[in-house]
Amino acid sequence: MATKILSVDDELDLELLLTQYFRRKIRKGEYEFFFVHNGIEALQTLLENPDIDIVLSDINMPEMDGLTLLKKLNSRHNPALKVIMVSAYGEMSNIRTAMNNGAFDFATKPIDLEDLSVTIEKAIAEIEFVKQTQREHGQLVDIKSDLALAAEIQLAILPSRFPPFEELAGRVDIYASMKAAKDVGGDFYDLYKIDDDHIGFTIADVSGKGVPAAIFMAVSHTLLRFAGRKSLDAVSVITESNEVLAKESFDSMFVTLFYGIYNVRTGEVKYVNAGHNPPYVLRHDGRLETLPASRNICLGVIDDYTFRSDMVELKPGDAVIAFTDGVTEACSMSGGLYGEERLETLLRDSSGSDARQLVEGINEAVRAYAEGAEQSDDITVLALKRK
Repeated sequence: MATKILSVDDELDLELLLTQYFRRKIRKGEYEFFFVHNGIEALQTLLENPDIDIVLSDINMPEMDGLTLLKKLNSRHNPALKVIMVSAYGEMSNIRTAMNNGAFDFATKPIDLEDLSVTIEKAIAEIEFVKQTQREHGQLVDIKSDLALAAEIQLAILPSRFPPFEELAGRVDIYASMKAAKDVGGDFYDLYKIDDDHIGFTIADVSGKGVPAAIFMAVSHTLLRFAGRKSLDAVSVITESNEVLAKESFDSMFVTLFYGIYNVRTGEVKYVNAGHNPPYVLRHDGRLETLPASRNICLGVIDDYTFRSDMVELKPGDAVIAFTDGVTEACSMSGGLYGEERLETLLRDSSGSDARQLVEGINEAVRAYAEGAEQSDDITVLALKRK
C-alpha cells in the first residue's frame, strides 16, 4: 500500500516540486501526496483520510501555524503518524520547539529533496515498526481475551457446588478448589456419584503449564469421568484412561493423579495413586497419617502398564486430604518452599475442621507463606470427610 503524505505549506510551488521529484514513487503507487495550505485545511484532510502516515508541515502559515498543528496532532495520541517540520534555517528556535514537542524530524528551506527523501524513508521505517507493534499488541489482547474465556470454561467443568451430593450430605463432607498459576492450568479435580453407595473422586496434575497442559487436562478429565461413571473397579478406570492417554499423548505429556472410590456406607476408599503426592488421612482424634507412596507410574507414559490399587478405611470424623505439588512447592519471597512439614503441622492443628475449612485453611496458609511471591504452579486441594 502507498505511504500517504500530507504536505501543509502555503507556498504553492512546493506541490509541483514534490510531485516532480517523487514522480516515480507516485507512479509506482509507493507514495500518495495530499496538498493543503494551512493547519485548518490539514486537520480537515486528516479527518477525511485517517490513514495518512506522514505530515510534512511548514511552521509559518496563515490561519493555523505548524506548531499549533503539531500540538493538535499530538493530542490524537497516534504514534504511527509522523510529523516532519519545515522552516527556514534561521528559525532554529522554532524547529527546536517542534522537536521538543514530538516532531519526528525536520527539514530546512530551501528544501534539499534528496535529504528529505532519506528523512521520509526513515519515517516510513519507524511507522512500520509502530504498526507492527500495534498489530502484535492487538493479537496479545485477543489471546488474553481467549485465555480468560478458556479459564472460565476450565473452571466450569470442575464441580463448584458444595456439598456436591445433597442426598449424601449427612454421610460425607467434600470440598475442593483449584487455582491456576497462569490463565489456565493443568491441575484438576473431579467428584461424581457412581451409584447410591459410591463416590468417585480425583485430583490430578498434568505435566507442564499453560495452554498445552490445559488441553491435556481437559482430555484427561473427560476420559476419567467417562470411565469412572461405569465401574467400581479403580484399577480398570485408570487402566482404560491410561491406554487412551498413552496412545494420544503429545510432547511426552503425562498426568499424576490420585483416584479413589469412596463407599459412603463403610467408609472404605479403594484408590490408585499414579505417581501423585501421597494424600494425608487426618483421624478424628487428631492423628495424621500419610498414605503409602505411589506404586504406579503416571498416566500417559506406557499404554500396557498394570496398575495396582490400595485401600484405606475412614472412621466417622476421619478425612482424606489430597493436594498437588503446587502446595508443598509454593515459594516465598526468599525462595524457600512451603514443604510437607508445614502442611502436616497445619493439618494436625486442624483436627475437627470440616472439609471446606481444611481446604481453605491450606490455601490461606500457602498464600500467607508466599508473601506476595508469584505463584509458580497450580494449586489444587481436595478434602473428603466421613461424617
